Amino acid sequence: MQRRSFLKNGLTTSTALAFGSGSTIAKNTLPMSNKHEFKLKYAPHLGMFEKSAGSDPIDQLNFMADNGFEAFEDNGMKGRELSLQEKMAATMASRGIQMGVFVAHEIYWREPNLASGKVDWREEFLNDIKSSVEVAKRVNANWMTVVPGHVDFRQDMGYQTANVVESLKQACGILEPHNLVMVLEPLNFRDHPGLFLTKSAQAYSICKAVNSPACKILFDIYHQQIQEGNLIPNIEKSWNEIAYFQVGDNPGRNEPTSGEINYKNVFKYIHENGFNGVVGMEHGNSKKGKEGEMAVINAYLEVDGF
Repeated sequence: MQRRSFLKNGLTTSTALAFGSGSTIAKNTLPMSNKHEFKLKYAPHLGMFEKSAGSDPIDQLNFMADNGFEAFEDNGMKGRELSLQEKMAATMASRGIQMGVFVAHEIYWREPNLASGKVDWREEFLNDIKSSVEVAKRVNANWMTVVPGHVDFRQDMGYQTANVVESLKQACGILEPHNLVMVLEPLNFRDHPGLFLTKSAQAYSICKAVNSPACKILFDIYHQQIQEGNLIPNIEKSWNEIAYFQVGDNPGRNEPTSGEINYKNVFKYIHENGFNGVVGMEHGNSKKGKEGEMAVINAYLEVDGF
């Protein structure tokens, strides 16, 4: 499942609130006495539990909280109506849900916007970061996702890296006064061929060059299993620059236990090393309907049982 599918699904669910479903009581939740207590802050997204909770984003947030999830992420939050952002923020605050990432800027899947060094593209990116600050404040977000775009085949990688670093340094000047963090997400070559940022070591070296608390790594375990494998050693090597994790099993990009990744061991490692941030559930459901949604919850109960 690609990021654009998440954006499309999430934005579709937001229309229900605009037409006044208005309920704040999630349906088909587990009894409160059976509320799960996860060791990590797993963050579902809109649409993941829509069959159980209904199409209203507020009902979905309540369903997540009723079932023990303490975080939420929303790639498409920036594109939602201001009134919906405010209602979602209020619900998260009242239910003890921490806001995870949203996408901070327009991602160029085919153009070398940041790698090129072109002033117009850099200014567009920086303006997107400025507007994302206001969204982050509104929804109480600490992190926002940044993807530097496509490679520039006309320039050596060294020059491209310098161009990206300069853009990120200028973005940090915008984010640092607000204690906000952009997280750089390396993406795999199979799903997103030709992108500039692909590996954890590359993201690590860029963060070291930028040298700011406002620029860290989003380590997406699904992408890095495909791109480089060797998950725990690479997490260990880049640990000091990782601020956020996302997950999805491979193959299929669905919930843990549906593929080959030993998520119980990976989660055990990051938990034992003191990670207390958000683990974004950026994946689909391997099964359809309410049964599939319960399977997602049960999968996280299984891999969280370390």
